Amino acid sequence: MNSPEKIVIIGPAHPLRGGLASYDERLAREFMHQGFKTTIYTFSLQYPSFLFPGTTQLSSEPAPGDLDIKVCINSVNPFNWLKIGNELKRSKPDIIIVRYWLPFMGPCLGTILRKVKKNKHTKVVCIADNIIPHEKRPGDTAFTKYFLNPVDAFITMSEKVLSELLIVANVKPAKFIAHPLYDNFGDKISKTDARKKLNIDPNDRIILFFGFIRKYKGLDLLLEAMKILSPSETLHEENAYNHSPARIKLLIAGEFYEDKKKYTDLINTLGIKDELILHTDFIPDSEVKYYLCAADCVVQPYRRATQSGVTPLAYHFEVPMIVTNVGGLPSLVPDKKVGLVAEPNPDDIARKIIEFFQLGADYFLPHLREEKNKYSWSHMVDAIIKLVN
Repeated sequence: MNSPEKIVIIGPAHPLRGGLASYDERLAREFMHQGFKTTIYTFSLQYPSFLFPGTTQLSSEPAPGDLDIKVCINSVNPFNWLKIGNELKRSKPDIIIVRYWLPFMGPCLGTILRKVKKNKHTKVVCIADNIIPHEKRPGDTAFTKYFLNPVDAFITMSEKVLSELLIVANVKPAKFIAHPLYDNFGDKISKTDARKKLNIDPNDRIILFFGFIRKYKGLDLLLEAMKILSPSETLHEENAYNHSPARIKLLIAGEFYEDKKKYTDLINTLGIKDELILHTDFIPDSEVKYYLCAADCVVQPYRRATQSGVTPLAYHFEVPMIVTNVGGLPSLVPDKKVGLVAEPNPDDIARKIIEFFQLGADYFLPHLREEKNKYSWSHMVDAIIKLVN
């Protein structure tokens, strides 16, 4: 296959919301920009309601007028899987790019791909966000193995996922390509304008936790770090953090994907409510830029991680990061260049926040601008074409 022309992407897209949908739509635009006929097959039912922890799976944004999106896959209906598989088998796309992020999707996607491969023409490339899920459930291993069999080649967006993949599928071509920049959320705006939009004091020092709130993302560690940094603590002469700069506030922007009460109880116990700015509803795409541009830095206090869609967002808007030393995060955020790397505990996270403000955001900007050049969408498309060849 030297000159593929017809591309199908299988994965979340409008009317579904979230980072995976944004990624798939941006990838489709890059294929189209390079002259490929591109269609996205997305879900008419992605998750049954009892499996979905958020308020809604649907976007409030208008449908993108420039993309060909077929809303047709039902993740729990085997008759639908056979229908979609047969449809794609007959239409003979040159390449199918399929997202894999959760073993729950293994039976659905694996069945569709098995049908497609019977046409002896279509090559299948998987972009694997995870192989071993963050939150394990019965059936994970069997579902994943079922999915992997009809895939011809793999791309991972972290070296950790690549190493996990090679354990279970080491006879197939696989390559690590870093998550491209999210450049589809608008251009960078001034901190003054962003804070005015969000009604945030222009003089506060703002650190940002952005994205869905789930246990593995470690928001509770960051809340405990905020207690260490709070004025009631830092005013004590004997406190190790008494050289903290002017008041630091934590902006939490994202929807709870687990029990909210656990966090509100922790906030009340720690007595840090005044140090927080809570925007804990889903953040629509059109408002993402305001949160990133309002922040002095983004903090990713994860307990576990492969990679994070927040990292390319921060790169695009040129916001330094503090990440924990887990998974693929440190390789994407070089320490003392693009940001700082902390151990996943409240004490070290607090230390790095102080160190960040002592160094100042301007210290990181030249490195951020240099490093972000590595993460282009054309590089991802080129890697996919080379893998199928």
